[in-house]
Amino acid sequence: MDDAGELVGGLSGYTWGRWLHVSLLWVAEDVRGAGLGGRLLADAERLAAEERGCLNSRLETWDFQAPAFYRQQGYEVVAVIPDYPEGHKEFTLTKRLG
Repeated sequence: MDDAGELVGGLSGYTWGRWLHVSLLWVAEDVRGAGLGGRLLADAERLAAEERGCLNSRLETWDFQAPAFYRQQGYEVVAVIPDYPEGHKEFTLTKRLG
């Protein structure tokens, strides 16, 4: 939340099989580039590793979203689905935690 109490970002995910699955990471446009997304992701990874025993993390994103951001956070592309949706690509990325 910002100083006015407005929600400016969040992360939703779950753990299963010693993996963190990041379902959604969102940061408001007017605060992007300030490191909030990286902090949210790092906090989720730390929590998953330390409190849930997770060894890896995975997520999906599209070419029109944030694959470069996730690569900067240490994720590697392990799968690409072309034309999903039509004219775009979906990426699955993973990262070893710890």
